[in-house]
Amino acid sequence: MRFDTDDDTPHEEFSADADEAGQNSEAEVVCPYCGETVELAIDPHGGHAQEYIEDCPVCCRPWRVQVSFDDEGKLEVSLEKSE
Repeated sequence: MRFDTDDDTPHEEFSADADEAGQNSEAEVVCPYCGETVELAIDPHGGHAQEYIEDCPVCCRPWRVQVSFDDEGKLEVSLEKSE
């Protein structure tokens, strides 16, 4: 996990699994509130850049999720606290 020096908001690094078509469909992330590791489902057909709010399945607090795919299909996911 890394922290922005401006606001101390954690941004989560993750590991991702590829589905049969070579697209990433899951990312293992750590909740910035409770610290639990959870699997986050990723929609590879949702566009190259996605941003949405999702609640932690453990503590129910909201995350701001940012997903992006590069031209080669490499997935990047970041989480931050959403207030």
